[in-house]
Amino acid sequence: MQAAQVIVLAVPVFLALIGLEWWWGRRRGFDTYRLNDALASLSLGVINQVVPLLLRFGIYAWVWQHAALWHLPAQAWWVWLLALVGLDFCYYWLHRAGHRVAIFWAAHAVHHQSEEYNLSTALRQTGSGWLLGWVFYLPLAVLGVPPLVFATVGLIDLLYQFWVHTRQIGRLGWFDRWFCSPSNHRVHHAVNDRYLDHNYGGILMVWDRLFGTFIDEDDDEPIVYGTRTPLASWDPLRANLVVYRERWALMRHARGWREHLAVWLAPPDWKPANAPASPPFVLARAAYDPPVSRLRQVAAVALFGMVLLATAQWLWIAHTLAPVALWSGAVAIVASTWGVGRLLSPPV
Repeated sequence: MQAAQVIVLAVPVFLALIGLEWWWGRRRGFDTYRLNDALASLSLGVINQVVPLLLRFGIYAWVWQHAALWHLPAQAWWVWLLALVGLDFCYYWLHRAGHRVAIFWAAHAVHHQSEEYNLSTALRQTGSGWLLGWVFYLPLAVLGVPPLVFATVGLIDLLYQFWVHTRQIGRLGWFDRWFCSPSNHRVHHAVNDRYLDHNYGGILMVWDRLFGTFIDEDDDEPIVYGTRTPLASWDPLRANLVVYRERWALMRHARGWREHLAVWLAPPDWKPANAPASPPFVLARAAYDPPVSRLRQVAAVALFGMVLLATAQWLWIAHTLAPVALWSGAVAIVASTWGVGRLLSPPV
């Protein structure tokens, strides 16, 4: 079974859990959902699944085949355990780079743009992270982890992270100490100075504790979600491109090759000396929530429903499609997610 097909089978479970979280929040008077925000996040999740299938690199399998020190046995249980722990370690460094290296932040910022924090946020993923993110996993190929094992534990690591995107689950005692939990990951999504750039672990918090990036959630410091520069848009294309455009604009102010490289390789808050100063960061801010008519909301829900069904069908058969059919379907799906965002925005 293809990885995309596993995701298709998981989607009904994701949607059921999102519905359950919404119902539970409403029941206890703590609703963490807004329709516009949730649909925008889900649309970005669709793009995240569609775009990588357009270019099938197979780099991991090639490195495993030609550069592995040895080939580990896929039938041995310890290989699976080693692969899962090793992948989580590699993910920690990819995730950390996604916050501390500008070119990786340009991709990862998409996941953090939502000013809410709920299970739909878990599905809000980048459409460009696959371009460079694979580099961090090549050590596993060199160490001989078979491609099938790598792909499977990668799905396990990814699916695990879904449930931690919630405000409906509080502290979990000893579990919070060693594993990525809702409390730990809420901290990771915060823009507060106290919390910023902490808790990168995907499954294990061991890496954060080892490398000094762990911090506990503090009840006296309420978390504010989003990015330090709000996206203020439901457009999924803008969400994916905005940081790249910002970094490219900084290139005009860079002097010399060092500053040109630093635009992409320095931390995201770095700017060339000649660049204009950023506006001051304001923590207490209103969430982006422009009013639109009920008709536009209903139309957005209906369109997204059709997009979701079409995407599920496309993902299921993508590995069998000729390039023209593959790309035509992808373009139609991505364009339709843009339409969802347009319906959620005030008419111009």
